[in-house]
Formats: sequence, C-alpha cells, structure tokens
Amino acid sequence: MLNDINEPLMRLWESIIESPETIASAYQRLWKSQLGREREYYDAVRAKFNKTRKPHYLLYLLARCVKASVRYNSEGKFNQSPDNRRRGMSPDTMRWHILTASRLLNGKATVTVGDYRKTLEAVQPEDVVYMDPPYQGVCMNRDPRYINLLEFEEFTASLRRLNERQISFILSYDGKTGDKSFGKPMPKELDLVHIEIDAGRSSQATLLGRNHNTYESIYLSPALVERIGKVSKRHLTIAPKQLSLLAQNGA
Repeated sequence: MLNDINEPLMRLWESIIESPETIASAYQRLWKSQLGREREYYDAVRAKFNKTRKPHYLLYLLARCVKASVRYNSEGKFNQSPDNRRRGMSPDTMRWHILTASRLLNGKATVTVGDYRKTLEAVQPEDVVYMDPPYQGVCMNRDPRYINLLEFEEFTASLRRLNERQISFILSYDGKTGDKSFGKPMPKELDLVHIEIDAGRSSQATLLGRNHNTYESIYLSPALVERIGKVSKRHLTIAPKQLSLLAQNGA
C-alpha cells in the first residue's frame, strides 16, 4: 500500500524533472478549466486521480487542497478536501517553480520508490543523505496521511548502521510547539547533533488563540559533523534562506 500511495508523487517528480513544460501546461489547462465551478471541478479531478493516478491531477489537487496536505483513506484513495478560499497557485507562478526545479535537478537526480532500508544500503561514505520521514507526532495519532507507520526502533537501528559505516546524514524528525514536544528524542548513543529550526508561528496554535512558534528538529550525523567542522547548536530561521536559494538559482 505504501508504494502504491507514493508512486504517483514520484511520477510527478519525474515529470517535473524530465518534462517540465508538459506538466506545467497540463496544470495550466486544469487550472483554467476550474474557473467558475471550482468546488465541483476539484471533486471531478480528485475522482480522476483516484482512478488513473496521473501526476498532473495530483499536482492540481496539491495546489487546491487544504494546507496542501495529502490525505488518503483506508482504501488508498486521495480524500483531502479543497480549500474553497483559493483557486490554487497561478499557472505562471507554478510554471516558474517547475522550470526552476527542473533546472536544479535534471541530470542530477534519480527518482525511486521502495523500502528506505534498501535505499540506505546503497549509500557510500562520500554521499550526504537527507531524510524526512513521517514524524512521530503524526504517526502516533494514526494520521491519515501515513497509512504505513515508521517503526521508531527499526528506524533508529538503521541510523546506527549508517553511523557504523561512517555515512553523513541529515535527519528532519519531530519538533515542538510552545512547551509541547512531539515524539521521543533520538537515542543519545547515536551521538547526533540536534539543531532546532524556527519554522514560524504554528497555524494550529493560532486557531486556538495561542501565540506559539513551531520548531523543527534537525539531526546531523557524527560523520557529517566531522566533514563540515564545528556546528553551533542554536535556533535558526529557515524562510530567508529558502528565498535566497531560489533567487540565486532561478535565473
């Protein structure tokens, strides 16, 4: 089931990387066709995606659904509702993002679907691995975005093996909002450097009338720290760095 759910997303990335103009034009047609009947059109596209799993339908759904958050039911069908306050990213803006991503990744990235443990077996010491698995904070609540849960002990065992092989890796995993932390911390025996990144004000806390920021946890492996030198454990703000990256590469 996990691969069945992830495959359309990987096919979407393949289209973005290898056929950016084709996927951008397909999105533009869907976006324009919705005008004046946005709610019913979203439902129609969602039904088509669940039947065909075609990537351009998924791209449209991601642009229109609530919080851009993918959710599936127990049958593996996309069931997230639309955000009826907006029509989704404009075609021109979407095309710019797609073309920029393609320029960055084309010829440099390979898209695969499979068990993460098998993928990690192929990693070499000269590589750097970035991992962004489902957070414990959502998995423990049986979040419908994640049908197959990531077993914590099994995952940390994989990290232990990476350390034994001197593999450099970055792990984005859990965090906190206000005084509330999500999930168990990484075992101290892994000797990971823990950095908290200020991801901004929590939308959920705002809805509840609270003023709390969300901090994402980033862990760096011993091998990576050795490669890059001393790392300062401090709070970071990610948004300005993301914008500068796009500005430098989006000519």
